[in-house]
Amino acid sequence: MGSRIIVSTPQVEVASLCAGQKSIVSELKQLSADQNIYAFHEKVSQDATYLIATESRSVKATSRNDKKSIAPISEISEDQSKGDDVKKVVGKSITRIRTMENALEESHAVGREKEKYEIIKLFASQATGQFQVISVWGMGGLGKTTLVKDIYHNNLSGMFEKRACVTVLRPFSLVELLRSLVMQLEPSEKKDIVGLMEKKKKPFVLMPLAELIKELARILERNKCLLVLDDISSTVEWDMIIPIFHEMKKSSRVIVTTREEYIAKHCSEQKENIYKLEGLEYKDACDLFARKVFKETIDLGKQYPELAEQAELILRKCNRLPLAIVTIGGFLANQPKTALKWRKLNEHISAELEMNPMLGTIRTVLMRSYDGLPYHLKSCFLYMPIFREDQRVGRGRLVRRWTAEGYSREVQGKSMEEIADGYFMELISRSMILPSKRSIHSTKGIDSCQVHDLMRDIGISKSMQENLVFALEEGCSSNSQANMRHLTINGNWQGDQSEFESIVDMSRVRSMTVFGEWKSFFISKKMRLLRVLDLEDTTGLRDHHLKDIGKLLHLRYLSLRGCHAIFHLPDSLGNLRELVTLDVRGTRIIKLPRSIVNLQKLSYLRSGRKTDEEDGSYEDTFEDCPKCLDNRPCIMCLMAGIPCCCRSLVGEILYEDIDLNCQDACTALCCNLFPFIAMRLDLHGVLVQSGMRKLKALHTLGVVNITRRGKHVLKDIERLIQLRKLGVTGVNKQNRQELCLAIVGLSRLESLSIRSEGEPGLSGCLDGEFSFPEKLQSLKLYGNLVKLPDWIQGLRNLVKLKLRSSMISEHGDAIQVLGYLPNLASLHLLKKSFERSNACLTFRPHMFPNLVVLELDSLLIDMEHINKVLFLKFEQGATPKLELLKFRRADINSRTLSGLPSLASLKEVLLEGPYDDYELAYLRGELAENPSLPVIKRV
Repeated sequence: MGSRIIVSTPQVEVASLCAGQKSIVSELKQLSADQNIYAFHEKVSQDATYLIATESRSVKATSRNDKKSIAPISEISEDQSKGDDVKKVVGKSITRIRTMENALEESHAVGREKEKYEIIKLFASQATGQFQVISVWGMGGLGKTTLVKDIYHNNLSGMFEKRACVTVLRPFSLVELLRSLVMQLEPSEKKDIVGLMEKKKKPFVLMPLAELIKELARILERNKCLLVLDDISSTVEWDMIIPIFHEMKKSSRVIVTTREEYIAKHCSEQKENIYKLEGLEYKDACDLFARKVFKETIDLGKQYPELAEQAELILRKCNRLPLAIVTIGGFLANQPKTALKWRKLNEHISAELEMNPMLGTIRTVLMRSYDGLPYHLKSCFLYMPIFREDQRVGRGRLVRRWTAEGYSREVQGKSMEEIADGYFMELISRSMILPSKRSIHSTKGIDSCQVHDLMRDIGISKSMQENLVFALEEGCSSNSQANMRHLTINGNWQGDQSEFESIVDMSRVRSMTVFGEWKSFFISKKMRLLRVLDLEDTTGLRDHHLKDIGKLLHLRYLSLRGCHAIFHLPDSLGNLRELVTLDVRGTRIIKLPRSIVNLQKLSYLRSGRKTDEEDGSYEDTFEDCPKCLDNRPCIMCLMAGIPCCCRSLVGEILYEDIDLNCQDACTALCCNLFPFIAMRLDLHGVLVQSGMRKLKALHTLGVVNITRRGKHVLKDIERLIQLRKLGVTGVNKQNRQELCLAIVGLSRLESLSIRSEGEPGLSGCLDGEFSFPEKLQSLKLYGNLVKLPDWIQGLRNLVKLKLRSSMISEHGDAIQVLGYLPNLASLHLLKKSFERSNACLTFRPHMFPNLVVLELDSLLIDMEHINKVLFLKFEQGATPKLELLKFRRADINSRTLSGLPSLASLKEVLLEGPYDDYELAYLRGELAENPSLPVIKRV
């Protein structure tokens, strides 16, 4: 009767079977950072239970089986002794954590020295009125736990009197978390556990919640402590934990790891204590991969040149993710090291990740991020496989497509696009999509995204299971039958119409996206339910291909952006009464059809052949042509002599090899070339008809050319009271009054672009006293101003300003006006912003208090033959928040630039254009004296 059998096993299933079906789990606790105990046994006395719990061998485990970032109440408990449920949770925990820890056991040694230094540096920051919380966040598999535990064990041991490291379990248990903390902070308790049974006080393992809170508060109040809380997955968990820490000493620290940015922000009140962990640098990724495959760091290119190409493809697929590199490298270490074997892995890596148990860890870890998404974000994420691998997807493009698909609804005064934009940022915050490199032109900071290759594979797999996305590409056979909602056609598919119709059931398709070459049979009469037609940058699309576009009555989103051979939109466009988004930027359209006023639901209309960064005025276009070609009568006579059937000649005139039929050639001449020359049009905008006031839903309109019938058009624009973004070109003294009155009346306007390049430009057009909309955040002025308009100094909410061709002569006055705009964060002084002279642009103390981005284009050029140069000087205390400085086509030397060491927050200097060694050496010398050690990048 007194005998006992103790079984020690790392497998929870074995433990459960040995103890029997009626066994219970009396304890589930963590003794250290990687030591947890689970005891399965019959119900016995407290003392016996206590001994069993403390004498059993430990099993490395934790639970990560949560389904939502905001933990549901069912997953937060104070008692985890629910036998069957806990066995399931523990089993999943053990399997996942053991494989993950084994996978990452070596990754901490490679490529994380910079990150360790930066995190440790946060511990040296001066203590505030309370203890500090440092949050480390990033996508699953980056090695957050490994990095933080490495720092915990090896770098901070002498800085604190007591330390504890706990991985938060699932289901979340406050009792067990506190018990683990107390037992690590008071290790003397462990010595008493196996000793005599008489205790002066109740052992920690038997303490209820209230006593544990009191004991922990006592320890934290008396000692300088370091606490690591690994894998916080909801703000609810943190809000339950943090009140218990209020008695901590100011010198104590807490480190939190999490996958989600908003949780990191919730835990750390101070922005500087939030650290985003990125993927490994490419060299470090190569070294880690080599160490796992060959057990040492080697140069693959030299020692195994036959494997180098395939290794590069594998690393590209891993995309700097340590977990993926270590797992795949470990798998290849036990495989034949041949190019053929590695090529097969590359070709079938998605299937291998799903089926190969040795690689299953990667999918398990990444799937947890997907499983934790709420339903509405899952739909948004599963939309991403529509786009090509490694493609940068524009933020606005994605948000407007989600809106057109019905993924968002207007809620509590927020528009559908605003809700969808919130979804975008939430996916970024959860690391489900990754922000592309920082945009210096967007007020939002992030204007595009990508999906990690391995995460994209999960998206593809899930979207196929849900019958959502089908990619028509090379290798698709006629035996494949696509009943998907979303069709994407890749440029490598070379099938014909019969094959297309045998594969795709067009009656079910809700969206179609084409990459590469357009084929005339892609649009079908069966596409009755099509909502989204995205042809951005499609080649081979011609005007006549769009003749039946008016039959797609449910179309909500139409993008022809970048289709250079489109000159004209058909009148049948007016039949698309459900259309919300129309994007024809980058086409050759210079006039919109009259029927566009029928599109009552249209909220987004963008047009114009040229981008903001390109010259597009009539004078610029013919700048290098013979003088006679700058004379309208001469050109009109020349054009009148071109027969419409001469298609190749039209292509030559358009400087592009465009295959046009007779109809398209005539359209190109009549709808594009003749009007452009006759009216000396600016290629940045399009002409519109009267009646635009009917489009009451418009919130984005641009760029509208108001050269012709400008007063009538501006009267219409004045009635579009929902407008938040407006762009106009062709401003002159005849329509200036109507323009200013229209802008003043648009109280919701947030972004405004005004352009009139060439002579006389904007000179005299924007003078006078005007009260521009208070909400205006972005302003672009392209054209000859001579001096800044007085009303600019009243734009207290202005965040972004771009000037180009403004030829401002009063340099000092202009900089002073701009310097005292309180919210200006992004300033772009582009080509010919200032009249070149021997003058100094001085950024003085207390000026530009919130400026983060400064771009200078062709300003600092020393033209010796005229001896005129602008000198840029930063004085101590100016631009205290400037992080990014960009030069385009600048002469950088002691004559043109000084004061870079005084820019305390500077992180990057971007250089575009040619720069010699002397300029780079001077710039490096200046930046070397800056305590922030900014980096130089070429773009």
